[in-house]
Amino acid sequence: MTGAAFTGVAVLAGCSPGGSPAPRPTSSPAPDAAPWTEPWADRPVVDLRFEIAEDLATVSGQERVVFTPDLSTCVLVFRSWPNKPATARAGSGLTVSEVVVDGRPAEVRDVPAGAPESAPAGTLQEVPLAECAEPGDEITVELEFQVRLGADVNERVGSSTQVEAVWFATAFPLLAWEREQGWARDEAVPVAGEMASSEDFELASLEVVADADHEVLGTGRLVSTSDGPGGTTVHEFTAPAVRDVAVTVGELDVETTEIDGVRVHLGLDRGVDEATPEEWLARLEESMGALVELLGPFPYDDLWVSVLSAQTSGIEFPGAIQFGDVDPDFRRALVSHELAHMWFYGLVGNNQGVHPWLDESLTTFAQMVLHGEGSADLADVPGAARHAVGASIDYWEQFPNASSAYFDTVYNLGGATLVAARAEVGADAFDTSLREYIRANAYSIATPDDVAEAFAALPEVIAALEDIGALP
Repeated sequence: MTGAAFTGVAVLAGCSPGGSPAPRPTSSPAPDAAPWTEPWADRPVVDLRFEIAEDLATVSGQERVVFTPDLSTCVLVFRSWPNKPATARAGSGLTVSEVVVDGRPAEVRDVPAGAPESAPAGTLQEVPLAECAEPGDEITVELEFQVRLGADVNERVGSSTQVEAVWFATAFPLLAWEREQGWARDEAVPVAGEMASSEDFELASLEVVADADHEVLGTGRLVSTSDGPGGTTVHEFTAPAVRDVAVTVGELDVETTEIDGVRVHLGLDRGVDEATPEEWLARLEESMGALVELLGPFPYDDLWVSVLSAQTSGIEFPGAIQFGDVDPDFRRALVSHELAHMWFYGLVGNNQGVHPWLDESLTTFAQMVLHGEGSADLADVPGAARHAVGASIDYWEQFPNASSAYFDTVYNLGGATLVAARAEVGADAFDTSLREYIRANAYSIATPDDVAEAFAALPEVIAALEDIGALP
């Protein structure tokens, strides 16, 4: 999730103004060992290198992708999500300058796909192949790109004018392939929310080249640091299976600790004044324990958490989170919400533009279970939307305040409906089915049909989701 509109979710979720600790869910304990299988063997292999400019205004990037399609294709499709409306209009953007396919220079067709006029390029880049690829053919793609970091952007890509800090996530050409489906070409829309679709890939290497005096938070396991050119340090990370990459660089106060076997790396920029690192770590530990009990083992060995004074909410990425410098009452629910995304969209993916409820409703449900089983106020949900929780993100453009309608419905109504259904069928039965959904769809892109299959033995849950339009 993203955007200040999430504040409404925290209120409707039943978080008390005084802020009570996150209780342990009333359900059977989740198994200790990861109940899901290994990532799919033929996932793409990605190498990334980001070089931060000395003035912290731009990033130069290099990417290498080894991709084996499972369907025939005559084109490659990459998404440039920093060019979506909310991010580009705030001054950030991404341009691709060169593409090489299997050692030969390739054409790049820039497609607007919802990018505003202020964006430096479209949100979609097509690369025609010299010869069509058949299932099982290996394709190696090398790209060079540049990222513009807008000033004080309350979004996933930006820089601070108050302190030396930059942050950029989903800030590289993201391969848009979905197994058994092909390319995801959905247009970006001016709604404050995520709209990407990405299969897990092996992050073979992530190199971040930054000023030697700056701290770097990345994605995955930190492999090494070494001297780079001109007074820089090269920070290298790797991860076996992620859908996205997030990086934060600058003057950060960094704390690293272990919470229930997970290495947690917390970085606060020097402008943060609402809470200390110790207070953030306490919130993270509290919510992680409760979520593991509810959903199963934490999906990542490392968690990288940035707290940024220029942001006002929270944005999730696989194994990483960007938080704003938010007040304590909001922080409690926000931490639980973003951590729950490690399971919903991190481990179990979905096309966020087509089926946004699959991560936002489920994540808000988990937040509500931890912090009080509140209910959505239907007065805040537009009448036309009360049976449209399962609508794609472009549906919400029709409402005068599109982002608020989207949050009130997909987050609040969807989450509250799941909480009510859990109460009706019993926590044990509901949680067992939810864990089966996670187990069966780990490292894949799930659909509403997968939810229906997991809850097939609980018709009350199916009926509740059908009533709000989450299931057809």
